[in-house]
Amino acid sequence: MAYIDCYIIPVPKDRLDDYWKMAELGRTVWLEHGALTYSEALADDAPVGETTSFPRAVQLKDDEAVIVGHVTYRDRAHRDAVNARVMADPRLKMDMSKMPFDGKRLIFGGFEVKVAG
Repeated sequence: MAYIDCYIIPVPKDRLDDYWKMAELGRTVWLEHGALTYSEALADDAPVGETTSFPRAVQLKDDEAVIVGHVTYRDRAHRDAVNARVMADPRLKMDMSKMPFDGKRLIFGGFEVKVAG
């Protein structure tokens, strides 16, 4: 079965253009280093829930949007190898203080796929 990295990020609406440029670079780099797929999506139907929701998960502010992304790999070993190459890629060396999102509210994790279609 496959392995996926998933993440959810709050992005200020006035920084979305900057974020999409960064995402396009990320897509290029991850795919060049062997990821099977890479996608990022803008939430347009993710209401604030009473207890839990995507907006609540990232402590979304009124002037922010929710981005969800995922990258797929053959398995965990493949993911670890791809990510090692990605993290060493000089194109991704960025000043963290200039990122177009609040990294402290980014949620991410790796998941072993158990059911797929």
